[in-house]
Amino acid sequence: MKNFTAVAIKAFLGALGALVLALSTASAEVTPFPRNFRVQDVQVEAATIHVRVGGKGPAVVMLHGFGDTGDMWAPVAAVLANNHTVLVPDLRGMGLSSHPEGGYDKKTQARDIAQVMDKLNIDKAAFVTHDIGNMVGYAFAAQFPARVTRWVLIDAPLPGIGPWDEIIRNPLLWHFNFRGPDVERLVKGRERIYLDRFWNELSANPKAIDETTRRHYAALYARPGAMHSAFNQFAAFTQDANDNKAFAAEGKLGMPILALGADHSFGTHMADDVRFVASDVTAGIITDSGHWIMEEQPKQTTAAIVNFVDKN
Repeated sequence: MKNFTAVAIKAFLGALGALVLALSTASAEVTPFPRNFRVQDVQVEAATIHVRVGGKGPAVVMLHGFGDTGDMWAPVAAVLANNHTVLVPDLRGMGLSSHPEGGYDKKTQARDIAQVMDKLNIDKAAFVTHDIGNMVGYAFAAQFPARVTRWVLIDAPLPGIGPWDEIIRNPLLWHFNFRGPDVERLVKGRERIYLDRFWNELSANPKAIDETTRRHYAALYARPGAMHSAFNQFAAFTQDANDNKAFAAEGKLGMPILALGADHSFGTHMADDVRFVASDVTAGIITDSGHWIMEEQPKQTTAAIVNFVDKN
């Protein structure tokens, strides 16, 4: 009887511990933006852009890429907001922004950002971008160079620039051409499985992208229309390449640029790539990291961004 009671108590405590762990995981969330940040939805041409705004001082615009949303920038935004007005949108068709059928070429999305800045009375800003955000950032800087004071771009190439044709033949980038109605049917309800592939294969340490983060973004990409819009981001790369070649033909960008590559991803090739379109480029490396720099090395990435943005 005593043995039975001991086993029963042990089983009960084990179940209780598992329940507590499950509840704590379920209630956890990704790093939130500071409480003094406000959120608003800004109407632009043919889309509504979800924006987080906080801080005071010279403006900084932060653009995310695929597999993330503007939520990725919360740790950096909290630091920058001490001395800057920080503007963090979700790109067209991603996160909590609307999902229009078209306009996923990066030239159009750059105009989205310009209209958001106009409506928030921001004339010019430093830019911080990652992944597809780099592509929107370049389209913005090429169209509105006087509005970009300096630019940090992180770990993704620019369509049509430098060794682009070689880069897109890399087997790891098969998803650039993975789209269509049947593909969307395959992924629907399996968004987490699809995104896990990117987080696992493109990171230096998959465990750095924790369960809370994975659930958070998988839920956002499972929203109606989200994966259709995401696939359209990639479908626009051919047009983006043509647009970028036309931008590059007009001359190189002159603002100071920090090209950050992760040592397990694009590394110093980031700066090599950007030098095809810009004249004042500093190379930087995020160590012990794959593509997901904010999830894998948030402190190191934050320091690199803040130091460059605040440089006189």
